[in-house]
Amino acid sequence: MRLGLSFGYSGAKIELPMEIIQEADRLGYHVVWSAEAYGSDAVTPLAWIGALTQRIHLGTAIMQMPGRTPANTAMTATTLDQLSGGRFILGLGLSGPQVVEGWHGVSYGKPLVKTREYVEIVRRIFKREEALTFQGEYYQIPYQGSDATGLGKPLKSTIYGRANLPIYLAAIGPKNVTLAAEIADGWLPILFSPEHYEQVFGDQVREGLMKAGKDLAHFDIAPTVTVVIDDDMDQARNQVRPMLALYIGGMGAKGKNFYNDLAVRYGFESAASEIQDLFLSGKRGEAMMAIPDDLIDAVALIGPKERIKERLELWKSSPITTLNINVFNVDDLRTMAELVL
Repeated sequence: MRLGLSFGYSGAKIELPMEIIQEADRLGYHVVWSAEAYGSDAVTPLAWIGALTQRIHLGTAIMQMPGRTPANTAMTATTLDQLSGGRFILGLGLSGPQVVEGWHGVSYGKPLVKTREYVEIVRRIFKREEALTFQGEYYQIPYQGSDATGLGKPLKSTIYGRANLPIYLAAIGPKNVTLAAEIADGWLPILFSPEHYEQVFGDQVREGLMKAGKDLAHFDIAPTVTVVIDDDMDQARNQVRPMLALYIGGMGAKGKNFYNDLAVRYGFESAASEIQDLFLSGKRGEAMMAIPDDLIDAVALIGPKERIKERLELWKSSPITTLNINVFNVDDLRTMAELVL
């Protein structure tokens, strides 16, 4: 099992944890992942990081597909891949309706169809086998709409990229997980619980792999887990609560929150409903305290070093191949390298 490093969204001012990232590079971490929502983008920080590191791969977790045409994504990916000496990993995701329609100003549409078309176009651009043409439900290249000039011309990328540049998909819904296993090189789940993998995800992953005629040896399962090493269990849990409350309570509307749905599928239906009601009514502190300890333990690695070492066995015994950690200090980064690498 490889180790990766994730860092979250920026606040009012972007501040990269370069001490942690450069130490991860030195320790042999496989990849560092950047995020985006509706503030800083996921790509620009990786260009900065790539210039200040030597070996660690540079992954987007995730570039929002609705915010970019497939061609623009392929151009960006190939450019950064070349500049970094082949270290780029393209992580893609559709985001949710609130961000897609409320921020990017485009239709959310049918996520499965849109994702399949998007990935197919990006792969064709990477391969450069012929000038790009595509006729799908969402994407027509050259554009064929009623307002088209008729001057669109099939083109081939002028830059030569890796034909097999890896594409990862963020997914947690059953059908999206199946699609990721079928068409992507890796899967980026969030709020992942190794104890619930077989019950919640196993069949979907196997179905997707079977459709593609491949197996787990050719598919990277790469979840992100928050790690807090602290002898005080209450203090450790409290560092995880804000993120869980935000995702389960506020990342989506009532009835359309994928993270809330996932907590329900893990068996925390009552708690998920309470967390969401409290968060959406402005009682964020109460929403944090409504998160059950068992749910925190299911999706995070917290507590003293020996407890984390013991809990790590659950993650190692699952099909995970890259464990991406979110840590708050360089000491915890080093401890995880000691325990895993």
